[in-house]
Amino acid sequence: MSLYRYISIVVAFVVSVGVLRSETPGSSLSVLRTMTQTEKSESMEAGKRLDRQKMDAVDYLPEIHGTIRARYEYSPPLGAGRFHVRNARFYLTGYIHPMVAYETEIDLSDNGEIEMLDTYIRLIPIEGLSLTLGQIKVPFSFDNMRSPHNQYFANRSFIVRHLAGIRDVGFTVGYDAGKYFPLEVTAGIYNGTGIKNQSEWQRHMDYAARITLTPVRQFSINFNWQSIEPENLRMNMFDMGAMVDFYGVHLEAEGLYKVYRKNRVTPTYGATAFAAYDIVLPKVFHKIRILARYDMMTDNNRGKSQIVENSSSSDMPVYAVDDPFRQRVTAGVTFAIAKPVCSELRINYEKYFYRNNSFADTSELDKLVIELVARF
Repeated sequence: MSLYRYISIVVAFVVSVGVLRSETPGSSLSVLRTMTQTEKSESMEAGKRLDRQKMDAVDYLPEIHGTIRARYEYSPPLGAGRFHVRNARFYLTGYIHPMVAYETEIDLSDNGEIEMLDTYIRLIPIEGLSLTLGQIKVPFSFDNMRSPHNQYFANRSFIVRHLAGIRDVGFTVGYDAGKYFPLEVTAGIYNGTGIKNQSEWQRHMDYAARITLTPVRQFSINFNWQSIEPENLRMNMFDMGAMVDFYGVHLEAEGLYKVYRKNRVTPTYGATAFAAYDIVLPKVFHKIRILARYDMMTDNNRGKSQIVENSSSSDMPVYAVDDPFRQRVTAGVTFAIAKPVCSELRINYEKYFYRNNSFADTSELDKLVIELVARF
């Protein structure tokens, strides 16, 4: 049997059992994907223990999901455009025991490259408590914890894109006290090398912690801390965000303060704030969403040093700015279809402001983004 045919059979089998599993009435795995972006962080999605002592045969079947994002971008400063498949993600989630869950996620087109994303095993010894080992999102920021299909804008905020890590390999502990008190606490320790350099031995780990308070369903506030050391420069980031929903309006704001060990670099500040208003429609589209966002960041260093010679003829590292000050204003409109699949048409225009445009990356210049998103 050819390799191609073998792979085709395996994929067909997995998809078929995934569809069967997702359509089973009263499916216990439905808890994995029912949390809204305003109520729970993605890190707790597979964190509910099955309410049974023994699993039925159907409980072992995995659940399949996917997200595809395709877009067209046009940049007036460059006078050029491009078509782009931003994501083609597939998720496989399930249980092997009432208190042992798993998830694996692969992106067949992360900016044109194949990447393994979330891949972990999660132990839920008691209700609300989760112990996760593997590759997972670092618990930090509202925006970081959203999946691509839950993003409000086509592109993430500067805080997530430039200042805070998205994924790493390590151990995460989470506790959701929602049954008794509107509090969720998550903390973890990670390699600090991202998802591509897992074989390296680490003398210094990265750390992260997140506290989320949701006193009412319409309001949430979170406090985040992350400590990283890309080379020999320890950095600590402190972040606070809040969101509120009322009468179709969503307001969200977040601020970050980043300090460097021994003040080797001037502290970095980041902020984002946006508003969204949903208009429910009776036909064609489920709703139209009107959006506006402002975000900014001051001069930043990503932890990379340069070696220079001083007067004593000894080499010493110098940490210079490698991510310059910038601001951005985004305006957008989203047309959403809720069923039979979650689908959106996002139209965003991003206006960038730099002190010196010569330092700007071509991917972060003024541009129009037209994006189609499908979640199934």
